[in-house]
Amino acid sequence: MIHSILVQAQAPAGGGLTTQLLFMGALIAVFYFFMIRPQQKKAKDQKKFTEEIKRGDYVVTIGGLHGRVAEIEDDTFIIEVERGGRLKYSKSAISMESTKAAAGKKTA
Repeated sequence: MIHSILVQAQAPAGGGLTTQLLFMGALIAVFYFFMIRPQQKKAKDQKKFTEEIKRGDYVVTIGGLHGRVAEIEDDTFIIEVERGGRLKYSKSAISMESTKAAAGKKTA
């Protein structure tokens, strides 16, 4: 009885390896197009956004600080906040999504 179950459970004689390779290839393609590629595009857009920021632009940091860019240095911004306060932040701390959302609310 056990022998007949084991014989029935064996893989088919042909095409098993090919099917597995096709399945793995499709799985890799899905991961690339739905996970890796969008993340790379988002990182590229964020980099372009921080490079285009100029003095006087209104920005929001990842931590939620709102202010205007007073000075731009190599990889940092000096952000002017209410009552003349000036804070130094890294360019990577500027949130593209929050800045665009806040700018949209100010103009609307």
